[in-house]
Amino acid sequence: MSTCSIDGSIHGSGSHEAGRLAAANHGEDDISAVEAVAARRAATGASGWARAFGVLARNRLALVGVGLVSLFVFTAGLAPWLSPYEPDRITITVAMQPPSLDHWMGTDHLGRDILSRVIHGARIAFVVSVGAVLLGATIGIPLGFLSGYARGWVDHAVMRLMDALLAFPGRLLAIALVAAMGGGLLSLWIAISVSSLPKYARIARAAMLEQRERDYVYAGQVVGESHTVLVSRYIFPNTVAPLTVALTIDFASAILIASSLSFLGLGFPPPTPDWGADLSSAMDGMEFMPWAAIFPGMALSLTILGFNLLGDGMRDVFDPRHYDQ
Repeated sequence: MSTCSIDGSIHGSGSHEAGRLAAANHGEDDISAVEAVAARRAATGASGWARAFGVLARNRLALVGVGLVSLFVFTAGLAPWLSPYEPDRITITVAMQPPSLDHWMGTDHLGRDILSRVIHGARIAFVVSVGAVLLGATIGIPLGFLSGYARGWVDHAVMRLMDALLAFPGRLLAIALVAAMGGGLLSLWIAISVSSLPKYARIARAAMLEQRERDYVYAGQVVGESHTVLVSRYIFPNTVAPLTVALTIDFASAILIASSLSFLGLGFPPPTPDWGADLSSAMDGMEFMPWAAIFPGMALSLTILGFNLLGDGMRDVFDPRHYDQ
């Protein structure tokens, strides 16, 4: 065997070995890059909540909203244990008494403790608002997603239905529905949720139209993902921000509409402790016992204010301009 052939063999084997080492190093670099990306994503996800809480903590009005909403939920959940008296207990001997140590918010014209009625009224408002908001969102959001994703005649039909509902003022529509169905919890849920359907559908449709043209949706279509998977796994998580803000603020709207209906006598039948009904019954005696209207009105106003402030704070949390680039 000649020296040239030996040198060529040695050189060939050396080049092959060097190529394998280079490939191995390149593979390790790829693995390191993937691990680095995964680490960055994990760190971003872990710090996302911290940054969100940081944005919320810097907004003092939002913190006030958090406090008011927390107080409302706490009162509604523990109403039977927090109220000093039964809310419908009638004691004529102590009727129309001003606030005192025995009755911190006074009594009404039937001798019922106003503090107890305000506390139990929070529970009524909580049940009505949660049920109405969830019912409206459960129907309106899927309709909006369907309209924005399917387009065509489906989009046209859904939006014309929403336009028809928008032709009526929300409170007027709720009054008409409750008057037709009668009072009670189920009637309030249906009336309030129907009046809020157009808002949820339009917000969901706008979010869907924005997201469906993104590259990740096209990539999912290329790899053969079904429409259900595309909407539920890829598009829906990116539409949470506007929907969360709308849901938060809509709690205030639901409580206000329910109280308005009760004020007009279309809500719960007496003697159910309800802020709107208590305000209505206290109107005739404002000159003699103003506290009977002041305290339920304060509870209603502070609760609505709390949800509105919290909704504004949630809008800031989801606003990218509040984060460092």
